[in-house]
Amino acid sequence: MLFYIFDNFTNIQQYIAIASILAFVICFLLLKLKLPFLPKDKGRAFAVNGEVSKGKIRGVGIIMICTFMLCSIFLLPISKEFLCYNVLLFFEMLSGYLDDASNKPWSDYKKGFIDFIICVIISVVFVYNNSTAIMIFDYEIYIHPILFVILSTILLWIGINVTNCSDGVDGLCATLSIISLFSISLIFFNQIGEQYTVYSFIMIGILIAYLCFNTSPSSQLMGDAGSRPIGLLIVLMVLKSSHPLSYLLLSAVLLVDGIAGLIKIFLKRFLKIEVLKNIRTPIHDEMRKNHGWSDTQVLVRFCIIQVFMSTIQYIISR
Repeated sequence: MLFYIFDNFTNIQQYIAIASILAFVICFLLLKLKLPFLPKDKGRAFAVNGEVSKGKIRGVGIIMICTFMLCSIFLLPISKEFLCYNVLLFFEMLSGYLDDASNKPWSDYKKGFIDFIICVIISVVFVYNNSTAIMIFDYEIYIHPILFVILSTILLWIGINVTNCSDGVDGLCATLSIISLFSISLIFFNQIGEQYTVYSFIMIGILIAYLCFNTSPSSQLMGDAGSRPIGLLIVLMVLKSSHPLSYLLLSAVLLVDGIAGLIKIFLKRFLKIEVLKNIRTPIHDEMRKNHGWSDTQVLVRFCIIQVFMSTIQYIISR
């Protein structure tokens, strides 16, 4: 809508700045209201310093994602594909919010099934509207659409859950997500295109607004309502770049932080195999509990590692 108005007066760099600043201001003002329907955190029994979060406003991801949707609809050209992604991100947020607000946390099976359905639908929508050819270095490889749906569903599901796992240290999930989204947009601008680059930067503006309330000591937590759709968005941007393997570097810290716990739970629950017995998961809990890192050390060191990994991807992609 507004895209067509500003398009006559601004270049893409200016429009990215306008979109991200507008998203920041709107989200910041809404978060500052401390809306009464937002639940309070009950503390996490098995997380390091989980009791510190008790009583904080939780589930502000509902504000973040709704702001993201409204800004993207008003600031970007509308297409069926684009609307489908927005609707599915909304449902991912809604499932996370209902879990955040529930007196009894949802089971892993229930959340995993909802994630799976949403990931399948996004994969089908993507395949219907985009090429299934992917780039590995300078080589283009065509993937059969059915196989692409299967593989992208797995990647989307992993992206949701590893991003969610990182949401245990003040500022960590949001900052790593900003680095990932910025890196994807910078490195693959030509592949992603102007619309989805602005889409990505709208979320960056929202995440920066959230960090105003989530840096240590935080007063608000995005909860599953925020972390899960953000993980979905990061993978969607990677798929749009036609370089899905770049996720390994561009979200390396999110992946490593969360994947160990997913593997540990999967093997124990379904195959009765216990691994990593002496390592706490997510990995940020291992660093805090067994290596004496403070929350600030975890945040800064993890972000430095992610910037380094993103730089390697930039070099590879040149």
